[in-house]
Amino acid sequence: MSKEHLISDTMTMSTRVMKHSLRSVDTIITTILTPIMLMLAFVYIFGSAMTMDKAEYVNFIVPGVLLMCIGMGISYTAVRVNMDMTRGIFDRFHSMPIAKSSILGGHVISTLLLNLLSVAAVILISFLMGFRPHANFVEWLLAIGMILITIFAFTWMAVAFGLMAKSYEGASVFSYLLMGLMFVSSAFVPTNNMGSKLRAFAENQPMTPLAESVRSLLAGQPNYGDLLTAVIWLVGIGILFYLISMKVYKKRMK
Repeated sequence: MSKEHLISDTMTMSTRVMKHSLRSVDTIITTILTPIMLMLAFVYIFGSAMTMDKAEYVNFIVPGVLLMCIGMGISYTAVRVNMDMTRGIFDRFHSMPIAKSSILGGHVISTLLLNLLSVAAVILISFLMGFRPHANFVEWLLAIGMILITIFAFTWMAVAFGLMAKSYEGASVFSYLLMGLMFVSSAFVPTNNMGSKLRAFAENQPMTPLAESVRSLLAGQPNYGDLLTAVIWLVGIGILFYLISMKVYKKRMK
């Protein structure tokens, strides 16, 4: 199979998934509208209990909402992969003269594109709410790069969960794991407000350095320690779950 055929087949598969997703009202509500509603709630309801003023809190909360937006979008990937597996869609594709790697690749690429769309929508709304980043061009590029790596790494985790789950209900459990990590991190509240044990966990899991690195980049004050830690976490997660996904996929498609 030539490289040109692989790219063409992957784009075809990703277009298929994107069309299904954009036709689903539930997907649009969950991946775009829900993060926006949560940001409104955090700023205008919970924000009043914070010691920061509104403008400062908006700047603080946006990276966390972006991560939640990404998490919600990626969670659907686990369900979609599982449904394609359990309903025999993958079996049908395997009987066709296409690049077999394009089947999972299509899910990954479509997740990346759909998440970028939802992230752009959240950033636009955040500007209307008073978000004022101080990042320069390079820092914006680094922040976008971090978002892309995050989507890519956690998408492979979602693919692995989707392939291993026995049903789409089981695959949906992935969202609870991802959301749990986000809430027990510095995505929405500073870790110094947490209890000692909770703080220790929050500061030693991937979401905190990820949130802090994006936050510092958008603030124009990059913390390269958090950035390096986040990249190491993401590269490790991406490689690990890519290998798991390939192993499980080959086993289930025998």
